[in-house]
Amino acid sequence: MSRTAQEIFQSCVYAGAMTRNADALAELFTPDGVFEAPLMPDGATFPRRLAGREEIRSAMAAYYEQQGKDGRTPNLEKSGYVLHTTADPDVFIAEIDTVFDGEEDGDDGDVCVSLVQIFRIRDGKIARLRDYFAPELMD
Repeated sequence: MSRTAQEIFQSCVYAGAMTRNADALAELFTPDGVFEAPLMPDGATFPRRLAGREEIRSAMAAYYEQQGKDGRTPNLEKSGYVLHTTADPDVFIAEIDTVFDGEEDGDDGDVCVSLVQIFRIRDGKIARLRDYFAPELMD
């Protein structure tokens, strides 16, 4: 059974941003899948390009470990997204506005992170994911 763009996108958000589960994230990709963040400078903390399920698994596990438990999780009630289909049935685009609640001490307000992701699917798995966001958000 083929998975819909909605199902693939929701699985990706849950495995990545919500639970920071590198194993689950990697399993969403084809064995030769590519995860790219083209706007990231070389040497940045967040990986710029990962090729293959195992590299995705190990690099994202290391990133999530380094990131630690900062306590910041997306507020799903305030966040939103729109999925756009394309002329190619194996490609869809996610336009995302993720809202993180302000700090508990009250000195910071909510933070909205806007980004675009382009998904290329093969056999129900992610063959290529390009994640476009402001690099300074990942520091």
